[in-house]
Amino acid sequence: MEKVKIYDTTLRDGMQAEGVSFSLQDKLAIAAKLDEIGVDYIEGGYAVSNPKEMQFFKDAAKAGLKRAKIVGFGNTRRRGVKAEEDTSLAAILESGAPAAALVGKTWDMHVTEVLRVSLEENLAMVAESIEYLKKKGLEVIFDAEHFYDGFKENPAYALKVLETAANAGADSLALCDTNGGSLPEQIFDITSQVRKATGSVMLGIHVHNDSDNATANSLASVRAGARMVQGTINGLGERCGNANLCTIIPNLTYKMGYATLDNDKIKGLTDLSRFIFEIANLSPIMNMPYVGESAFAHKAGLHVDALRKNRKTYEHMDPEAVGNSRRFLISELSGASNVLAKLEGTKIAENKELAKKLLSQVQDLENEGYQFEAAEASFDLLVKKALGTYKPAFELIKYHVNVERNGEGRMVTEATVKLKVDGVVEHVVSEGDGPVNALDGALRKSLDRFYPIIKDMHLIDYKVRVVNAKAATAAKVRVVIESKDENGLWGTVGVSENVIDASWKALVDSVEYKILKG
Repeated sequence: MEKVKIYDTTLRDGMQAEGVSFSLQDKLAIAAKLDEIGVDYIEGGYAVSNPKEMQFFKDAAKAGLKRAKIVGFGNTRRRGVKAEEDTSLAAILESGAPAAALVGKTWDMHVTEVLRVSLEENLAMVAESIEYLKKKGLEVIFDAEHFYDGFKENPAYALKVLETAANAGADSLALCDTNGGSLPEQIFDITSQVRKATGSVMLGIHVHNDSDNATANSLASVRAGARMVQGTINGLGERCGNANLCTIIPNLTYKMGYATLDNDKIKGLTDLSRFIFEIANLSPIMNMPYVGESAFAHKAGLHVDALRKNRKTYEHMDPEAVGNSRRFLISELSGASNVLAKLEGTKIAENKELAKKLLSQVQDLENEGYQFEAAEASFDLLVKKALGTYKPAFELIKYHVNVERNGEGRMVTEATVKLKVDGVVEHVVSEGDGPVNALDGALRKSLDRFYPIIKDMHLIDYKVRVVNAKAATAAKVRVVIESKDENGLWGTVGVSENVIDASWKALVDSVEYKILKG
């Protein structure tokens, strides 16, 4: 298998995504994860931009990374300044990074209208900057900014810049589709021409996703001869984002037959994707190929029936190869096959009568407003109830929630829960930031001495949806709660005309599921 190097720029280009900001500790944690999964390069940031970026390089050098090479990003020297006196080049050297990514202009319009230098001066800026860093012992990756657009306008000059960079000693040339507007056939054709013109120097690709072609363009460049792909985890990046390594890596490996990461490391892609979403405080993209929660989720009854007979019928690959898992969704659109599929691995997997009974219950509950696609823990409890194996963890006597504003204008929420566990009555009060928080606190206080295991779980998401909006303020609401412990996530659902009662039902399911699963 021929090797394609993976170059991650989440810590630099990914941070340019709207709403994304990583602290120093965030960046170090991400770098550790990237090194663990086995990427070849980690672009740490723009060294000259601010003290945090510089500190990252200093700390990363002490972090004991085993595989990845840290890359410092910067510009070619400024006009009228010697390379040895340029602040950007000096910052790269100060960072201590063993490799540098130097961005230079290849589009003549940018040279004359943005840099406002002659075409020859730009060539000198490229050559002198690369030569200077090479003399200092660094690996140099030349990022040919706006290359594809520049080639379309003036191919001779764009190629001249690459030739200059290669002659100055650049170890690789990364061709950039900076505006993200090129199409795969254009990328393939131009990269093929560059491959013929530049000889043996390694070509890379760096594309943005403004035309929704970043993945296809990256793969097209590899077909044309590129052997280094730059991108970010989850495609984070400015405007519409960058090329998504979570999609590119398995495509290169499993579809095109190139060596990227070790196969056992590729199994960590799904966890890495979710880690980056969490640390960036972004909601995961459910339908992201390969690593999204819905990537291998099946809802249609006919599909599920076929999958149970042969996994290849509706899946293009084994989800476990990227660390994901197959999911069978339960809804009013389901057939008995979906229910049976959910029960696979149990002694009752072929109990068609039970499947019909459960399907009927699901359809009745969904008519009331329930939805189990994001609430598989509630469905598991439903199965136990249908089997007669369900034993409630407690008996509710009553609960009460009081919300008031005190004289200082502060909202005070108080929840009282009275319940019975094994004949013992617990009656507790808890304050919270809102009704659900207060109820959650009171329920936990009532149960934690009987079931200390619930101290390990945390409520991490809470969603409310009006079910029948035409009923206005009398409408039913559906509450979905997502909970987490060190072993995983689970969702539960509750429906009622009263949002607090719906929340209570979802909270109870969440706690009981945790108690039952241990």
